[in-house]
Amino acid sequence: MLQRLNDLFIHRGVPRYLRSDNGPEFTAIKVRQWLAQVEVQTLFIEPGSPWENGCIESFNGKLRDELLNGETFETMLEAKVLSERWRVNYNTIRPHSALGYQPSAPDTDQPHKPASATLQQTCAAGKNLMDLLT
Repeated sequence: MLQRLNDLFIHRGVPRYLRSDNGPEFTAIKVRQWLAQVEVQTLFIEPGSPWENGCIESFNGKLRDELLNGETFETMLEAKVLSERWRVNYNTIRPHSALGYQPSAPDTDQPHKPASATLQQTCAAGKNLMDLLT
């Protein structure tokens, strides 16, 4: 998971906060240490309060209904290809009622916050996440 977050932060920029539920993938000590190193604060929703993170709960339901319940993935490559196809459709084509039936991110370049100096230095030095964690 940390490698994926690292890739996202490099590509999209480092967020100020990472909001999530209290699942083990975000409360793990190594994850929290890494987030602190790249200057990202954590915001956890109250246990048993999914309404505090309604956007992701809605997204999870759509992902389940529109992709996962309708597919049986035979290979990892098939899962990646179909998931990416669904992601592109969800973000750039599919209308969202909360946005006046417009797509959430039509085909445009979105400006992104640059990665923090810590992450930029780490990447420039050729270090990877596992080096940071050991």
